Amino acid sequence: MPRIVNYGELKERDYLEMGFMSGLEIHQQIRTEKKLFCRCPAGDYYEDYHAEVLRHMRPTLSELGEYDGTALMEFKTRKEIVYQLHRANVCTYEMDDTPPFELNQEALDIALEVALLLNCNIVGELHISRKQYLDGSIPAGFQRTTILGTDGWVPYKDRKINIRQLGLEEDACRQVSDRGHRRVYKTDRLSIPLIETVTYPDMRAPWEVAEVAELLRELARSTGKVRKGIGRARQDVNVSVEGGTRVEIKGVHRIPYIPRLTHFEALRQWNLLELRDELRKRGVTKETLKSSVAKAAAVLKNTNFPPIRQAIDRGWRVMAVGLGEFKGLLTFPLQPARDLASEISDRVRVIACLDELPNIIHSEMKDSPLSSSEWREVSAILGLKKNDVSVIVWGDDRDSETAVGEIIIRAGEAADGIPNETRQAFPSGTNGFERILPGPDRMYPDTDMPPVPLAEERIERAKARLPLTPWERRERYRKLGLSREIIKDLVTDHRAGLFEKAVESLPIKPSLAAVVVSQMMKHLQRKGFPVSRLADGSLFDLLRLYSQGGFAREAFPDVMKAMSADGKSPQEVVQELGLSQLDEEDVEEIVAGILKVYSNLEPKDPVKKFRHLMGVLMAGLRGRTPGEKVASTLRKAMA
Repeated sequence: MPRIVNYGELKERDYLEMGFMSGLEIHQQIRTEKKLFCRCPAGDYYEDYHAEVLRHMRPTLSELGEYDGTALMEFKTRKEIVYQLHRANVCTYEMDDTPPFELNQEALDIALEVALLLNCNIVGELHISRKQYLDGSIPAGFQRTTILGTDGWVPYKDRKINIRQLGLEEDACRQVSDRGHRRVYKTDRLSIPLIETVTYPDMRAPWEVAEVAELLRELARSTGKVRKGIGRARQDVNVSVEGGTRVEIKGVHRIPYIPRLTHFEALRQWNLLELRDELRKRGVTKETLKSSVAKAAAVLKNTNFPPIRQAIDRGWRVMAVGLGEFKGLLTFPLQPARDLASEISDRVRVIACLDELPNIIHSEMKDSPLSSSEWREVSAILGLKKNDVSVIVWGDDRDSETAVGEIIIRAGEAADGIPNETRQAFPSGTNGFERILPGPDRMYPDTDMPPVPLAEERIERAKARLPLTPWERRERYRKLGLSREIIKDLVTDHRAGLFEKAVESLPIKPSLAAVVVSQMMKHLQRKGFPVSRLADGSLFDLLRLYSQGGFAREAFPDVMKAMSADGKSPQEVVQELGLSQLDEEDVEEIVAGILKVYSNLEPKDPVKKFRHLMGVLMAGLRGRTPGEKVASTLRKAMA
């Protein structure tokens, strides 16, 4: 198989041969008034702020006296974390200065509904845990989380996708910037309740991952109790191939990105296994890797390469690292436009905080910024042999020391195969290193929160509230004769229940009710009209008034706009706008009058004449009688 293959060029059998496996972790904010463990309002974001808090994070020991690898990695970065606080939605709980409040019961009920829709087994008692985060995204250094349901499933094609668990947890801060050793967050998103749905790695091809993500998105939205918009839902995608290990692509904001991301991650892992095999052929393992380190500023003091020239002028260290038996492998392709050297550069960027690119150069580069003589001098001070390579990095004393260590560590991992990592998604569909994949040592019980029992009565009440699942809705809407486009919109619309009530209890066409409840509402909202404030009860009254002949179909947008503007009932708006339905005699009389006024129109082109008269008539009759009735009456009068 070629090392780099574009997405779309592989078939299902190719992914089966690779042993492609993928699972999802979907984080979805739920729509509550308050946050999860305090009483600050949830859901409002701000660009301004009233105060800043500076913190430095440090790892803590687990219950077994061990440190989590991710926490140790973050500690290496020596980041200072700045939090920007807005007084409207942050409190001392979120700054870890006071204990948590009682768990938000509204959030718990919503999460319970979703867990039941996922066919999960509901736990008898919630136990709150702390999940350590040393990247600064949570000021306390840990996230409070709990598992609500386990071992569920959703139907997919001719099989089931198994759900490992559904959790309820608090969201993290919004990142503003991350440069050098300073990372800045806004706290407005912090502690908003969210659910985390974790699947088993049951998807066997990249497009299946996206399709299942869409299915789970539809299911959550079918409750009408989750938040929508950029950043309100985020997918973490886990990928592995045969002989490899699980790698997590973090924070994928849009489902359409998933197929390319999972495809290129699978290829990256496949190529990393080939690279490992090549290193083993050369007798290189993680334990036997030979490396050397030397200061290179003296031999490069006259270089014309600007980054190194500037580093020397600043008094920084310029360090050279030798890697034994790596000849030809730093340029080993892993993803489009990315090779092993790119992976090393990522580690230096993230962990040593040397984020001005390029941050390394190496002796395998095609268009090298150093001359041949300069590379020979670097090779000499490292004592390199024929099949060895050199990597050069520059920075202040501590950062360059960290960078040298990461270069050697990543080279050793290449001899091991595929590192356990969390990766960040790039717009190209490729990905880069973000952090070491967290292990079990990051979780420990929260001694501030007592267990929360889940009574059987509460679970039964939640079952009684459950909406139809998306697959049940889709089948039902097909039988009602709705078009594919309308079904797609309505399945995830939180007003689908209103549509079903209208169709069941009113003499109204399902297609019209669906268009009004879903598509027309969205269209008017995009145009800037505040129709989202219309309650389901008001919209039902509107549909009922129409079904009773209260106004013509064409008047729906005008009536809805007026209702949302002043809060009046449909009857009041129809009366004020003069939209009461005309009877057949009234229409005939108006048509006859218009024909009389326009009797001097040339009848040579009856089609043009008809269109012109229809325009004149509908300008005054729109919303008071159906257009088809006006057209029929006009055709009879012109015959």
